Amino acid sequence: MKTTLDKVVIKFAGDSGDGMQLAGTLFTDTTANLGNQIATFPDYPSEIRAPQGTVAGVSGFQVHFGTAGVHSIGDAPDVLIAMNPAALKANLINLKSKCTIIVDGDSFSKKTIEKAGFETNPLEDGSLGDYQVIEAPVTSLTKTSIADLGLDNKSVIRCKNMFALGMVFWLFNEPLEQTIDFFNQKFGKKPLIAQANITVLKTGHNFAETIEAFTTSYVVPPAKKAPGTYRNITGNESTAWGLMAAAKKANRDLFLGTYPITPATDILHELTKHKWSGVKIFQAEDEIAGVCSAIGASFAGDLAVTTTSGPGMALKTEAIGLAIMAELPLVIVNVQRGGPSTGLPTKTEQSDLSQALFGRNGDSPAVVIAASSPASCFDWAFEACRIAVEHMTPVILLTESYIANGAEPWKVKLLDELKEICPNTCNNVEEWAPYKRNAETLARKWVTPGTPGYEHRIGGLEKEDETGNVSYMPLNHEKMIQLRDEKVAKVAVDIPLQRVKGKDANKLLVIGWGGQFGILFGAVNEMQQDGKNIAFTHFNYINPLPQNTKQVFEKFERIIVCELNNGQFANYLQAQFPEFKFERYNKMQGLPFQIKELKEQFNQLLED
Repeated sequence: MKTTLDKVVIKFAGDSGDGMQLAGTLFTDTTANLGNQIATFPDYPSEIRAPQGTVAGVSGFQVHFGTAGVHSIGDAPDVLIAMNPAALKANLINLKSKCTIIVDGDSFSKKTIEKAGFETNPLEDGSLGDYQVIEAPVTSLTKTSIADLGLDNKSVIRCKNMFALGMVFWLFNEPLEQTIDFFNQKFGKKPLIAQANITVLKTGHNFAETIEAFTTSYVVPPAKKAPGTYRNITGNESTAWGLMAAAKKANRDLFLGTYPITPATDILHELTKHKWSGVKIFQAEDEIAGVCSAIGASFAGDLAVTTTSGPGMALKTEAIGLAIMAELPLVIVNVQRGGPSTGLPTKTEQSDLSQALFGRNGDSPAVVIAASSPASCFDWAFEACRIAVEHMTPVILLTESYIANGAEPWKVKLLDELKEICPNTCNNVEEWAPYKRNAETLARKWVTPGTPGYEHRIGGLEKEDETGNVSYMPLNHEKMIQLRDEKVAKVAVDIPLQRVKGKDANKLLVIGWGGQFGILFGAVNEMQQDGKNIAFTHFNYINPLPQNTKQVFEKFERIIVCELNNGQFANYLQAQFPEFKFERYNKMQGLPFQIKELKEQFNQLLED
């Protein structure tokens, strides 16, 4: 029997070496190809060799897919695949009644059960009575199905994630062909490995079809979408593509000067695939060299970018101040993670907003913007480049691990569909002075050094207005500080007004920023459908804020700011608009918000 569902949440969970990220990615790619809406959340330990069999070593991949209304990764899975007792233990707290749990029964030994923190075997003690538990001999059937291939035991065990994936493919009536093609291409030179994975995939699929425990399979119809070409894309991939598109529209070479750091490194990886597009890539020996090389490339006329996360951002601060003083276009992408210090390298957090706004010596304002979703990283990377080039200023683009590693369908954009980026160049040497400014934007001209008649010097010492010569004059220093600040403020004229969902509401305004957009939107949307007096506004432009921000706030009795930190955006808004009271809902657990917890908080405020 087949049942149609609007949306489903699945979570693959196991040890770090169990291949849960690959299984989740392959399932997501197939689902995306079938046309569903998708939101994903890879969640894994930071250790290279996480403690096997322990809750701390559990790696997970959650995917929410459906016909419509997929705004988040889902609060709790409808189907949990637990490859060992630790994976089950780590996820029990977040399971809803009647959900389906598929476990590898072969992994439940006395030793592994105790190592996971269970006092008794949960498959036998009745503690899972509220769930539909499917106990499958995943490991033993994996070994049996490919015993004749002559592979070593380690290679055989690596295939068991495909057994679980085959079961899930059957459960949701999804085809195997795309995954089979993946293995044939990936292991074209190792046909035995490809054959092993494909055989185990089909074995898991056949097992699910024949056992009596599965009385129903499910179908999730494709979503209705605007015509166009779609591909499944992560936030980091989307960021890389946005940077490349901006370089083409600015008619400049793209230069990336960077140093690898979790979770930003995949931007570097993606750009290295596209050297055909004219991308120049320099993997530096450290963060400081990475950003300084980008500043040099910007001075030479390239569209220059550096990528990092919180700890790397701390090392780049002096150089960013140099770019601010030199008034050069520079894009700094900060893929945020849990902090401080090394913090939680593989967990998500909106931890670096205060650092982006204020983390430099002296009065050194920079434009700060933030992306909302994996697909929107393309648009915000493009916009960061546009502002940097047209306003001759560094721009900090904040994403976060949740959207950087997460994926969703993205409608591929043609270059002709994108707005032009117009570098602030000078074509008349008679009008040239290094710090002579555009009357409207206060941006200085961008001239390639060494061009006859346009020779000039830049550096970190204070500049004399217009000439760019070093100046220690008190009044000039004050004037230049004010000009640089006013130049950033004038960007507000060049950005859209702030929008609100729920224009008829006046009781409670929910404020979000950055990568938590989908979850916050989903929570408010559900409450509005229930007739609640609530509205939602989400900020992507942080510094400067949109010009109508105060007018948005004036309408509401109560305002609550929701963010994955200890109140950084709320503090910023309070300083900008002291006449309003900003209530706060903060979460610092290395995890995104859940719709359920948000709705509970909002309902409590509406009832007070």
